[in-house]
Amino acid sequence: MALVVLLAGGHLLIEDVPGVGKTMLARTLARSIDCSVRRIQFTADLLPSDITGVSVFNPQTRGFEFKPGGVFANIVIGDEINRASPKTQSALLEAMEEAHVSVDGTTHELPSPFMVFATQNPIEMQGTYPLPEAQRDRFMAAISMGYPTRAAEIDMLEHHGASNPLDNLGPVTDAAAILHARHVVGQVFVHPALKDYVVSIVAATRTSDSLRLGASPRASLQLLRASRARAAMQGRGYVIPEDADALAVPVLAHRVLLSHRAHTAQASTADVVSQLVASIPAPRRT
Repeated sequence: MALVVLLAGGHLLIEDVPGVGKTMLARTLARSIDCSVRRIQFTADLLPSDITGVSVFNPQTRGFEFKPGGVFANIVIGDEINRASPKTQSALLEAMEEAHVSVDGTTHELPSPFMVFATQNPIEMQGTYPLPEAQRDRFMAAISMGYPTRAAEIDMLEHHGASNPLDNLGPVTDAAAILHARHVVGQVFVHPALKDYVVSIVAATRTSDSLRLGASPRASLQLLRASRARAAMQGRGYVIPEDADALAVPVLAHRVLLSHRAHTAQASTADVVSQLVASIPAPRRT
């Protein structure tokens, strides 16, 4: 899923309990690409200027110089994003959507490609600030890694010795190759019937009795982009219904809110989205 989001030009939110490898996943993908990487540890005292940058007076030149913040990198890893104040969280909004930041009335472009990996622990809520809907909507997808299988955990013990596995990991591609891959993804063919299918899935979230907030039009655009990336990764030059079906939950579930009735029934947004997808007839191949 992380590769799909990277190739589709989106941002990824990883929500799970501590210790399952959220940050490791982000660092592994970042290490495999020869590009700039910065990690921001979100805390309650983190300031917006720590994210975007600040203008500092230089006594030698008697002028102000811009000092870039943590967001100025190809890949930005935001650890425990929900521990920062809403004001600091909002500093990411412009960067994630527009790929630039504005400081003291001046716009500064971010490196390209640009991607944000954000992590948060949904269990421990003390001292945290839940992400507002506007910011959650900026993430193309949200995933939960879950606990590894018994065999996978034993394998981890076998290979996690005295050294960090990331120490032996080197880049296999670079920023220019990622930009080219994104261009290729953008050329993947989407039949009009598939576009209608994507819109039908997203529109169903707005009329469902199980949801009090449906997905925005941005969700339709990002579901289509992600579907194109998945098709390209599987060697196809065209999108099929299974692409949208497979990506509907990670792309839509974090954007919607359960109704009181669904919440009382202990349903999850992923369950509701899955049911909606299953209820919509997929277009037939011709």
